[in-house]
Amino acid sequence: MNQEEEIIMEHKNAWRTYSDEQVKELEALCGRYKAFLDAGKTERECVKETVRLAKAQGYKDLKEVIASGKQLTAGDKVYAVCMEKAVALFHIGTEMLREGMRILGAHIDSPRLDLKQNPLYEDTEMVYLDTHYYGGVKKYQWVTIPLAIHGVVAKKDGTVQEICIGEKEDDPVVFVSDLLIHLAGEQLEKKAKVVIEGENLDILIGSRPVKPEETEDKDKEKDAVKANILAILKEQYDIEEDDFLSAELEIVPANKARDCGLDRSMIMAYGQDDRVCAYTSLEAQLCVETQPYTCCCLLVDKEEIGSVGATGMQSRFFENTVAELMNCAGQYNELDLRRCLSNCRMLSSDVSAAYDPLFASFFEKKNSAYFGKGLVFNKYTGARGKSGSNDANAEYVAAVRAMLDKYEVAFQTAELGKVDIGGGGTIAYISALYGMQVIDSGVAVLNMHAPMEVTSKADVYEAYKGYLAFLKEA
Repeated sequence: MNQEEEIIMEHKNAWRTYSDEQVKELEALCGRYKAFLDAGKTERECVKETVRLAKAQGYKDLKEVIASGKQLTAGDKVYAVCMEKAVALFHIGTEMLREGMRILGAHIDSPRLDLKQNPLYEDTEMVYLDTHYYGGVKKYQWVTIPLAIHGVVAKKDGTVQEICIGEKEDDPVVFVSDLLIHLAGEQLEKKAKVVIEGENLDILIGSRPVKPEETEDKDKEKDAVKANILAILKEQYDIEEDDFLSAELEIVPANKARDCGLDRSMIMAYGQDDRVCAYTSLEAQLCVETQPYTCCCLLVDKEEIGSVGATGMQSRFFENTVAELMNCAGQYNELDLRRCLSNCRMLSSDVSAAYDPLFASFFEKKNSAYFGKGLVFNKYTGARGKSGSNDANAEYVAAVRAMLDKYEVAFQTAELGKVDIGGGGTIAYISALYGMQVIDSGVAVLNMHAPMEVTSKADVYEAYKGYLAFLKEA
């Protein structure tokens, strides 16, 4: 055994340590996680499901608390939603808020295909929806697989129509076509990044023309398939073509979350980056009892495109919500708000690249994340020379280590691939701007950013244990 292998073996595979009772707890957690993934394939759906679960545990809408004039005290639980695409949950502690909070942060957006604002067109009696891919994707992975349409259509009268097509057993699905192998000689000579062009990621949604007797203009045959699609949209969803202008429709894999491996040790599903961290953080938040420091679970949007916009981490949503929270607790002033934010401790949770022996040359073994070895900590992320990273300080890393050891949480440390190859970003550096202590943590993932990603159930379980320990001990 060489030195690298000895270092790797220091971290025992968590499966070797579990009792029968722990395996039952692990499987129950992963069952709830898979249900969350199936219910939340978009950020809006994740927020809706989060609020549903939070209400079941006694959380109240912060807006209602503000309207009622009720003062928050230790033990109270509230949530706040931003534009239906980001959510923050707070469990008020016994300490004053100016002493800081314990925050579990993650993002709930995932790579996908978004519809353009004018998406619908017909070509040679086939009807398509034009898309613009969202986040970092290998475009060739999105062809020839069953896809579903999720999202909302906001109409001029103020109503909002929820759309979900392709998830029920009897629903139709849609797809992106690919060139057949018999004609693909020239295509296969191209580099992988241009084998499928972004403008060719259009969704085929129909090929049946409207019957002549069903159209007002019986002499008009042009765009008869599009006319049929529009008739279906009108009949089933009360949607006109112009309504696409104010729609948010996302194209995602139609597959459900599944156990993976003959031993059922893994989970294969869409959107585990970063919903695996979001859900385990949420579970910990909902399970934790009242602590000295206020506990917070912050789930945000837009991380895959730079954490921008009103629902991304760079917005003032979190800061403004904390100000409202302090005001409801009778503790607000501007200086104490600044003290609260700077005194916070946070786990900025995002997935890490799992070591893949089939692509070993892209990883550095002794600084990689492995399936079954627990919660992953990245002291820094960033790309090539730590560009864009948070780089947590040594004292904070030591405190986190001690806490995890105390609660017997399996954990490992990693980087995202070799120095001159890898790189990636999280929301940690944005939270760190307040002066709070932040470190990146998360779950190792295979096939990251692919339509179907894979995690180890043991790592999901250890992430939950680690996040709960953090809320109790940090």
